[in-house]
Amino acid sequence: MRTAREYNFDGLVGPSHNYAGLSFGNVASFSNVRSASNPRQAALQGLAKMRALSARGFAQAVMPPQARPNLRLLRRIGFSGTDADVLAKAMREAPVILACAYSAAPMWTANAATVSPSSDTQDGRVHFTPANLNNKLHRSEEYVQATRTLRAVFGDSSRFVVHDALPPVPAFGDEGAANHTRFAAAHGAAGVEFFVYGRAEFDPSVPFPRKYPARQTLEASQAVARLHGLDPARTVFASQNPDVIDQGVFHNDVIAVGNGNVLFYHEQAFADEAGTLDALRAALDSVGSELLPVRVAGGQVPVADAVASYLFNSQLLSKPDGRMALVVPHECRENDAVARYLAGMVAAGGPINELLEFDLRQSMRNGGGPACLRLRVVLTEEEAAAMHGNVIMTEALHAQLSGWVEKHYRDRIEPKDLADPQLALECTTALEELERILGLPGLYDLS
Repeated sequence: MRTAREYNFDGLVGPSHNYAGLSFGNVASFSNVRSASNPRQAALQGLAKMRALSARGFAQAVMPPQARPNLRLLRRIGFSGTDADVLAKAMREAPVILACAYSAAPMWTANAATVSPSSDTQDGRVHFTPANLNNKLHRSEEYVQATRTLRAVFGDSSRFVVHDALPPVPAFGDEGAANHTRFAAAHGAAGVEFFVYGRAEFDPSVPFPRKYPARQTLEASQAVARLHGLDPARTVFASQNPDVIDQGVFHNDVIAVGNGNVLFYHEQAFADEAGTLDALRAALDSVGSELLPVRVAGGQVPVADAVASYLFNSQLLSKPDGRMALVVPHECRENDAVARYLAGMVAAGGPINELLEFDLRQSMRNGGGPACLRLRVVLTEEEAAAMHGNVIMTEALHAQLSGWVEKHYRDRIEPKDLADPQLALECTTALEELERILGLPGLYDLS
């Protein structure tokens, strides 16, 4: 077994962070639609989490934001003239589409891609498949920059493969690592990859939600597994419970999180709870490990409380002593049922024995918690050394990025501000400087 570490690549919140409420099915995002946001505070809160986890010894990196506004989208649908003309016309004629062009959603880096480490893949390389995110207009073009960014950072083709995104059609709806979990006895060991889907395009017998859309398909999950060269005996596919999707659980990472050999999940997470656990046990047994399920009953934490607090949208991190820490937002402490459950879980002496709490209020109001903000990438020492750019979080990088945020970010954005050409210019200027800080020249196409 090779030694490897899990790097959490946290999305750096961009300078256009706003609450447009574009994601139907995401209750938190929808409930804050058109309220004023604070981009500066949002970015600094995220950076504070990255810094704190890095200081604790966890491998932490940063994923840069995407360029906004997406003027190409606006021009492609008929808005013309100068950039200022395009923004003004879009605000007047199609303000929701303008909000899509300014979407802050790329901060949810868990949706950027699905990642398989070299210990799981047939060719012994780390594989990435950028998610097409085709369920929502405001997210449907993120894969273009996500692919560009991943290929900039992981450009060594002898160690990394960054695939093209899947075809952007409903049959291959792919939301990335938000519906993917990896289990293994250790990060460098052969593991089991777990894909959760909300519907099957070509199998009407698979249950699907009636109120909110199921964003991940079985066909997309199967395609990613094939692209990554995964061993079918160590790959598990499971159907998400459609009833919880209709309660606002738009991704599996809102109702379950796994790490090592631990699955922390709500009893209503899967359409077939017993069958899912049996499949995971059998797959883990094939690699010499044993599944440790941590089951939360609905009587302890109702689904509504799990969604409101983002209890399961937490990071589950392995500590040197073999136990695990759960990274949760403040909202977990503020919800009585969740707070009681977490206190009892930690006191019980199980595999999760520590809570790390962070103030992520700005990102929580936009519909995502700690797990949404990060993409997990397991790397050996040699693979980590082969990365390009200044993306590993250090005290020095934290200071640079915090200063950059203070210099370029506004402390308030309202919906009307999206028509301001000065905001667009500020975003471009900020990203030009960010390329230099991260040592990734040409990261963005800012022409």
